[in-house]
Amino acid sequence: MPNAREDTLAKCQHMTRIYLDTSIYNRPFDDQTQPKIFLETQAVILILQMVEAKLVELVSSSVLEYENSRNPFSVNQKSMERYLQIATLRVLVDENIRGRAKQLEQQGIKAVDALHIACAEASQSDYFITCDKRLINRCQDLSLKVINPTDFILEIEDDN
Repeated sequence: MPNAREDTLAKCQHMTRIYLDTSIYNRPFDDQTQPKIFLETQAVILILQMVEAKLVELVSSSVLEYENSRNPFSVNQKSMERYLQIATLRVLVDENIRGRAKQLEQQGIKAVDALHIACAEASQSDYFITCDKRLINRCQDLSLKVINPTDFILEIEDDN
C-alpha cells in the first residue's frame, strides 16, 4: 500500500513545468519552529522529490544561478546548485526578458523578482512557486500561476 508521499508523487503524471524562486530552495534552511515555514518546507521537499522523480519539469535560469552564487551559506548554495543542475530547461536572460521584467517592475514588482517572473514566462512554465506572499499578491493578474509551495501541492492533489 503506497504511503501519502508516494501517492502524491504518483498523481502528478503529466509534465507540469515549474520555476522555483530562490526562497523555495532556501526554505528547508529556515527556522522550522514556525508552523508556516515548517509546512512550506514539507511542501518544498515534496516538490523537489517530484523533480527528482521526473514527475515535474524544473526550469533553471541565469538569474537563479546569479542569486545562488551570492548566497553566503555554502550548504544552502550547494543544495540549490544540485537542483539547478538537474533542471530540464535553462533560461538565459536576453533583451526580451529584460524588457518584460521592466514592465513587471512598473507593476510594483522588485527588479530581481521581475527577472524571475519574466524567465518563468519565457520558459512557458505552468507555475512560478515562491514563499513570498507579497510577490504572489502582486502577480494575481498574470497568466502565469504564481503560488505558494503548500498551495501548489494542494492544487496538484486536486487536479488528480
